[in-house]
Amino acid sequence: MNVPVWVWIATVGGLLLLIAADLMIVDRKPHRVTAGEAARWVIFYVSCAVLFGIGVWVLAGHDPGVEFFTGYITEYSLSIDNLFIFMVIMASFRVPAIHQHRVLLIGILLALVMRAAFIAVGAVLIAKFVWIFFLFGAFLVWTAINMVRSKDEDEEYSENAVTRWVRRFFPVTPDYVGHKMIVKQDGKRYLTPMFVVIVAIGSADLLFAVDSIPAIFGITQDAYLVFTANAFALMGLRQLYFLLGGLVAKLVYLSYGLAIILGFIGAKLVLHALHEYDVTPSWLVINNWMSLGVIAVVLTVTTVASLIKSKRDPNAVSALNLQAEAPAKADREPSHDG
Repeated sequence: MNVPVWVWIATVGGLLLLIAADLMIVDRKPHRVTAGEAARWVIFYVSCAVLFGIGVWVLAGHDPGVEFFTGYITEYSLSIDNLFIFMVIMASFRVPAIHQHRVLLIGILLALVMRAAFIAVGAVLIAKFVWIFFLFGAFLVWTAINMVRSKDEDEEYSENAVTRWVRRFFPVTPDYVGHKMIVKQDGKRYLTPMFVVIVAIGSADLLFAVDSIPAIFGITQDAYLVFTANAFALMGLRQLYFLLGGLVAKLVYLSYGLAIILGFIGAKLVLHALHEYDVTPSWLVINNWMSLGVIAVVLTVTTVASLIKSKRDPNAVSALNLQAEAPAKADREPSHDG
């Protein structure tokens, strides 16, 4: 699509207004987000994404519309798999339940800014170099294989380089100080664990973008659609965190389903590149409707199979639930061991 600058400005402005409204309404008074409240916000954000997609469909045509919905579903699905890591981070930092929404809001906002930079670079590379599709495709297939291989390994959180750098160069208070990120004590400024955990959430999501950005470029090469699909998926992710809770741990086959999706998109990228080099016939190209159908079927099958498995074999999710439920128990403000 040929998107004018004013449309980009209006879109970013609208997204910022949504985030500001979320911050003022939900986080005006720190509190523990209930399942009912989270459900209403999830419905709201999904409705916003659907209305936006319909607008793209009507104004730009059915192909961009299908690309947006396929990209949005893919990004949202990949984000769900990352919710467990967020839960582990929250438990590791012992974030009080009343402040978890603010942590996710600011952390994901930072991640959205960093993803925008990734998308801009990716769009430029794809526009100039066809061989990038081979690179993206091979990376997605490799990621899919590793996702299956590491499925049975224990999920443990260890602070990444960015978080360790913050701790190394800035003093951090041992305790949370409300929702403050910077405090002044004895005439000296300190960061609080609230600041560090926000950095941890934002940098963790940036690592997730390494596979999700190439994946959505396999669905559409339009930077506007890539950005908006990512934005709507990330904005709805926070409330999904509170809504799903321990249910994420019951989706025991989700990683396999996402691995199939990533492998499928990787193959699609390679076929697209081969077609660009006139190596493969025109009929050997995966169209948008086929992509949407495959992704929808795989997610449906893996979700249903996961719930059946978790119901028949509770031991399959007991270890995960133990960690996933930990953040929900943080109703007061204990100190952070780090």
